[in-house]
Amino acid sequence: MPDQVIICAHRGASSTHPENTIAAFTEAAALGCEMLEFDVRATADGHLLILHDESVDRTTDGAGKIWQLSFAEVRALDASAGHKAYAGIQIPTFDETLDCLPREMELNIHVYPGPSDGAVIVEQVCRAIKVRDLYATAFIAGSDEVMQLVIDTDTTVRRCLLGSRDRVDTYASLAKEMGCSNVQPLHSIVSRKFCDEAHRLGLFIHPFYADDEAEMMRLIECGVDGILTNFPQRLIQLRETLTCLLYTSDAADE
Repeated sequence: MPDQVIICAHRGASSTHPENTIAAFTEAAALGCEMLEFDVRATADGHLLILHDESVDRTTDGAGKIWQLSFAEVRALDASAGHKAYAGIQIPTFDETLDCLPREMELNIHVYPGPSDGAVIVEQVCRAIKVRDLYATAFIAGSDEVMQLVIDTDTTVRRCLLGSRDRVDTYASLAKEMGCSNVQPLHSIVSRKFCDEAHRLGLFIHPFYADDEAEMMRLIECGVDGILTNFPQRLIQLRETLTCLLYTSDAADE
């Protein structure tokens, strides 16, 4: 049903706040987003921080690969990325991120390994999910390599296979073979046929991504369960409009 499509804030409310920061995450929660997507990487000394790119160049006033920088070096950076109102904001830690979010919020945790720290990152994320008892609300998204690391670490942790672009025809079945609960296909490959097949396999579908209303509507009509977006407020408004239309139509039929 259109009114039941889950809204996933991509890197938080990233169109209005610095991406992958506590400010962006708390805004997404305040807006009422049911799911939050964020990216986990590790520093040279093994601390988990929230960063999408392999380097800090684009989103901070620093430079360098995160796996070559210490925790102290990364935390000293300004992560406001041009948002003057948030000057001085830091790249958050994984624990800070978990601490600031409502317990009922679905956590779409995208794990990005560096050249040699994949197992360390996955082990720490899985441990946090276990210790905090987030099995019902958190899942790890990542490459085939990451999925295998999760399986090797804790099979109870839910999984979402990424990397749909070059294997449209086999993507859903591969995810099922890896025991995934979710798939996050590139929005351009999503069709009614894809959604029907993924649902037949018992998979929850939340494409990456849609920022304009036309593409949001197309994905909803294909039958997706959720949508990643940098403009959650726009998708919230669309969902509210569709809900009103649905109830108006139902009332007219009675």
